[in-house]
Amino acid sequence: MRRISSGSPFETALGYSRAVVKGPWCFVSGTTGYDYAAMQMPESPAEQARNAFATIFAVLDEAGFSAADIVRVQYTIADAALLDEIAPVLGDAMKDALPAATMVVAGLIRPEMKIEIEVTAFRE
Repeated sequence: MRRISSGSPFETALGYSRAVVKGPWCFVSGTTGYDYAAMQMPESPAEQARNAFATIFAVLDEAGFSAADIVRVQYTIADAALLDEIAPVLGDAMKDALPAATMVVAGLIRPEMKIEIEVTAFRE
């Protein structure tokens, strides 16, 4: 088993790994839209979704997986009204994988967080 960190302060504070690789599987923890280069959370839900996918894809790459290996995705959004704005970002990011998907509307741990994305990837 291999654990991968993205360097998020949440990983240390809450005691988890950004991803865990076990055999042909890669389990990526829920990832928000924090921009680690700028050290801030963008206001735009679409930009948050793009940032979340950038973090997820970087972790998958480090683990030896690609976006096309994603077999399961769960989106948690803070408000159903955000769907129209984020849908194009989600569709573009998942166009090569077309995974099984779930979308949940729920509160996230900080008010500025609009979306959290969790994926599972499988490599044969």
